[in-house]
Amino acid sequence: MAKITRQEALNYHSKGRPGKIEVVPTKPYSTQRDLSMAYTPGVADPCKEIEKNPEDAYRYTAKGNLVAVISNGTAVLGLGNIGAIAGKPVMEGKGLLFKVFADVDVFDIEVDCNDTEKLIEIVKAISPTFGGINLEDIKAPECFEIEDRLKKALNIPVFHDDQHGTAIISGAALLNALELNGKNISDLKVVVNGGGASAVSCSRFYFSLGVKPENLIMLDSKGVIHGERTDLNDIKKQFVSDTPARTLAEAMNGADLFLGLSVGNVVTADMVRSMADNPIVFAMANPTPEISWEEATATRSDVIMATGRSDYPNQVNNVLGFPFIFRGALDVRASTINEEMKIAACHALASLAKELVPDDVSRAYGLENLTFGREYLIPKPLDPRLIATVSSAVAKAAVESGVARAKIDDWEAYISELNKRLGFENLLISSVMDKAKQNPKRVVFAEANNLKILKAAQGVLVDGIAKPILLGNTEVIRKLIADNCLHLDGVPVIDYRSDKEEERRERYAKQLYKKRQRKGLLYDEALDKMYDRNYFGVMMVETGEADAFISGFSSRYAETIRPALQIAGTNNTMNHIAGMYLMITKKGPFFFADCTVNIEPSARTLVDTTLLVAHAIRKFNIEPRIALVSYSNFGSIRDGSPQRAHEAVEILHKEHPNLMVDGEMQANFAFNRDMRKIRFPFSMLAGSDINTVIFPNLSSGNIAYKMMQEIGGAEAVGPILLGLNKPVHILQIESSVREIVNMTAIAVVDAQYLERGEVADI
Repeated sequence: MAKITRQEALNYHSKGRPGKIEVVPTKPYSTQRDLSMAYTPGVADPCKEIEKNPEDAYRYTAKGNLVAVISNGTAVLGLGNIGAIAGKPVMEGKGLLFKVFADVDVFDIEVDCNDTEKLIEIVKAISPTFGGINLEDIKAPECFEIEDRLKKALNIPVFHDDQHGTAIISGAALLNALELNGKNISDLKVVVNGGGASAVSCSRFYFSLGVKPENLIMLDSKGVIHGERTDLNDIKKQFVSDTPARTLAEAMNGADLFLGLSVGNVVTADMVRSMADNPIVFAMANPTPEISWEEATATRSDVIMATGRSDYPNQVNNVLGFPFIFRGALDVRASTINEEMKIAACHALASLAKELVPDDVSRAYGLENLTFGREYLIPKPLDPRLIATVSSAVAKAAVESGVARAKIDDWEAYISELNKRLGFENLLISSVMDKAKQNPKRVVFAEANNLKILKAAQGVLVDGIAKPILLGNTEVIRKLIADNCLHLDGVPVIDYRSDKEEERRERYAKQLYKKRQRKGLLYDEALDKMYDRNYFGVMMVETGEADAFISGFSSRYAETIRPALQIAGTNNTMNHIAGMYLMITKKGPFFFADCTVNIEPSARTLVDTTLLVAHAIRKFNIEPRIALVSYSNFGSIRDGSPQRAHEAVEILHKEHPNLMVDGEMQANFAFNRDMRKIRFPFSMLAGSDINTVIFPNLSSGNIAYKMMQEIGGAEAVGPILLGLNKPVHILQIESSVREIVNMTAIAVVDAQYLERGEVADI
């Protein structure tokens, strides 16, 4: 991952609404009656019910989906004891991960208290609010006592992720590594470098998996923990080894497994050479491992390795665990997270890594075929199967071990519910970004004399999404870069109107004239158009001097689309283009078309648009389920746009019977599967949730997506132009930097498809 600058990190947390999380109402609140139901007098009735039966809090409040992330800031990431309030950004970040990976709500609570007794009492006092407690960034050895006593005192899950998260996930990697090297876990000689919370918890968990305590040597900053030392606390005394070894080098001689939870660069190549055959090296210090992936694998070809870093295989990332462990525990109202549940999560992760990996997961990480082996021991964080696999395993273990207070009778239905909870919209954008990073392309930014465009160019450059090319006045652009301390060193700046570009303008004009000479264009007119940034930029893509083109931030839509059509042309037999928006909503991603190109489409144009959209959606590894909407339902009005939509559906059903599409229908029926199933059971979409809407005309589509943006809380990614021969994309006027970055990633992925020769198959 590209280095994040200090200012970028500060801007991320401070720009717009400060912080990373917010509270969102889940019930209606627009009328006086709604407010009376939400508060007084309506709130009295659930209060009385909960007074009679406290378990009804799970029925009438958010308790069952609410976790407290609690920290006193004494061991924050690699920053140490920075205090409760300084640790708040980390706790908010943890809340964000809970929500986007497993739909678990979070209140982060920073407690300014370093006294163990007081902290325990504070957590106990606030615990009725929550369905679970996630302790975070509390230093050892106090963290062990705090968690242990809270688990005994409370009847809700208490989980210190710094301890157990790494243990569970590295445990899954260990089980799979042993399957590859053929060793028995009970025979392993294990060396653990680090005496903190993670090291202690990992060691204990490995004992639960089958490692023998007498086969484990633990070291802290002073060396091997042995019986002659007098500086050991009660926790470390549990790991005293009867061994003559005193140094890390001596301990690693003949070891089968090295587990590093310490500091970077403390393991040498010679130490790895001294280990047993087919050694396992888990070097998980961050950001610098105890030994680098390159050095360890170069030292021994038989080493099986994992780190805590995302830029190497086998990343031990706690996000593989805690969201899904709590999800399963909350769903069965578990009174605790016990050893059985942790082991179930570990085995679920290990098993998932051995299953066939979906193509979209492999492609998201730039791999043709991700398969179980030395470089794929555990699943990837973007694997959408994690929530169903891990959460259901944890829930089952809770039920079977007797700590669940709610039962699940239909496990298949529960798994289906889990998949619906998944914040897939976030993963969808992440997947596009990751695909772009695997093979970044040259993207021309036509309006580089604008600060937002330059900030977006810096973003895609630093993140490795694209290789920007800036069009505009060189002097203006360089001044903007300098005045705003942007980092765009080495990025080409092309002043397309300068004398330096005369030869290129003439060359481009000749090509455009050749294309358009029988369509009324004169050479002098073609040359004049090369002083237009949109014509010049699209021609760069047409000639192969760039791979994709972005414009429209400050220009009219037609001014950008016209050069694209005249120069690049269309890539389909219909000679048709359309515009699509990806709408990121709290109910998942939806695709809206045509919102930007076709003003009053005929039935055949609606058919063509639907086919272009379906092809594009499949590039996101999503199977389209499409509704053609209007103001009537299935022929109730036989005139105007409803009739055209009706005819389009008849054509689609006849010519493309396998495409999941139906209509015409009103929008409420399109988005409400239950209403649709009851009222129109004959529909091809009767039992399905739609993900795509085709509008009957540009006016309705444009209004709908903009209303969704402004009052529906949706994020619009687009417009994504469909049907062009080259990756040309047009921004919304005054797009945000984030929107520009998103569009750039989509343009890069389009260019990647084009490079592979994949075009519309219609």
